[in-house]
Amino acid sequence: MKPIQLFDTASSTYTYVLTDPQSHQAVIIDPVDTQLSRDLQVLREQGLSLVWCLETHAHADHITSAGKLAELAGAQTAAPAGCGIATASHQLEHGAILKFGSEQIQALHTPGHTAGSMCFVWRDHVFTGDTLLINGCGRTDFQSGSAPAMFHSLTEVLFKLPENTTVWPGHDYQGKTSSTIGIEKATNARVAGKTEAEFVAIMAALNLPPPKRMSEAVPANLRSGLRHDAHVDVTKQVNPAAGYAGDVHPKLAWDWVQQGEAVLVDVRTDAERAWVGFVPDAVAIAWKQWPGMVSNANFDAELLAAVPPECKVVFLCRSGVRSVAAALRATELGLQAYNILEGFEGDPDNLAHRGQLGGWRFHGLPWRQG
Repeated sequence: MKPIQLFDTASSTYTYVLTDPQSHQAVIIDPVDTQLSRDLQVLREQGLSLVWCLETHAHADHITSAGKLAELAGAQTAAPAGCGIATASHQLEHGAILKFGSEQIQALHTPGHTAGSMCFVWRDHVFTGDTLLINGCGRTDFQSGSAPAMFHSLTEVLFKLPENTTVWPGHDYQGKTSSTIGIEKATNARVAGKTEAEFVAIMAALNLPPPKRMSEAVPANLRSGLRHDAHVDVTKQVNPAAGYAGDVHPKLAWDWVQQGEAVLVDVRTDAERAWVGFVPDAVAIAWKQWPGMVSNANFDAELLAAVPPECKVVFLCRSGVRSVAAALRATELGLQAYNILEGFEGDPDNLAHRGQLGGWRFHGLPWRQG
């Protein structure tokens, strides 16, 4: 018996529906809010009664529909106890068993992507969320992530399952739908045959940009997707981050600078500032420089000279990648460091043009060109 596998193209998220053929009771794992109508239609067409709505973790790339499914389909919500999803009716610990009809599903605590992440075992299937992906694994660089914890979860928890266990991931970006524990144990590019130190080095070198919807999705998902926070001005919020003080909206960063609470540091190259534009009140300390995008060997010294120890530092780059790296390094140097979301130019649109999807300029904040 296989699960029903559903896909959200916007976030490349897999949602799963598990069924008991006798009672027609069902479980849904990692539902997406924009797919609520689709999921309700599947339940109706299959004649299913939704008993449980499960989350593998608090997602950063999409908003869950768990709260709405509880209201509309009568399901009980359940989430990992370590994720802080206080609105879930059941807080799951490692080994917890949930029953639906004559079937049952077991929770496995698998920290790494987040501190509370869980996978779920049903029969000879495991639903791995953002922990184990096909030929990969979830990132570990934000939102309470930990590469050593991920390595342990993969090698000492998931890879201890029978090798014929089917792996159903929370995401896939190449059109793959499933794998097996045996295949991933033998061939997974990030972990197979690797020592913990090698794995940690691989994860540290990924240098991935923040999820586009993180500042919106995480707060909503901590409330089961019910937007009780809809009245909150997101431009005034500080979003927690792993390894540095947090992520902030460009407007909040500018408010801090104007009030004398923070120093604005632009970590783009000299060429970018000259060609694209610069913020007059920013301190220019490149993270890397042309030609060749070579790391700035003087970054630490320049930063410590520019930022008083008692002052916040807010980092600006093109779209929010180098500024995260800079914030992590500044934190290691003892500074209270923040990343400015969206960067100077924002994310590219579907034509690869920047400046239309957020960013310092997009929000009308001070800048010059030339």
